[in-house]
Amino acid sequence: MESLLHVHDTPERTAAAFAVGVAAGFSPFVGLHMVIGLALAFMFNLNRVAVFAGLWVNLPWFMGPYYAATTALGAWITGTPMPPQFLSQLEGIRGLNGWHARMAALIDLLRPLLVPYMLGSLLGCVPIGIATYKGTLAFLRARKRHHEHHRVSTNT
Repeated sequence: MESLLHVHDTPERTAAAFAVGVAAGFSPFVGLHMVIGLALAFMFNLNRVAVFAGLWVNLPWFMGPYYAATTALGAWITGTPMPPQFLSQLEGIRGLNGWHARMAALIDLLRPLLVPYMLGSLLGCVPIGIATYKGTLAFLRARKRHHEHHRVSTNT
């Protein structure tokens, strides 16, 4: 079990595992985050628990604002105009009869934003992963120093 979970990994490897999970969780591949995280954990022999913990940082209340902002960033970079009256068009789609009609209208509305969504989300998840690695590594090193200091002080 210890070899599977990498319980005794270094702070650097644990921070990397958590950061990989966070970055994958903010990637544009919604619905595949868990599969991607698991594949990366096995591919790089990372702490699976830390990767999964990182994946769960992207909670539902972050997803809407994050993906909207990164799609807008991608649209700005690519010069793609946002659909006019986007929110009212979404409301109109909701009122259509039948699942197929709603899905077809939604695809037509979102198709021009696919490249901006992919680009913006990929550009967003990389700095988030880097910042997570640095913050987690600092935390784990401080925690390790604290435990070592505590162990030394209790043994004397």
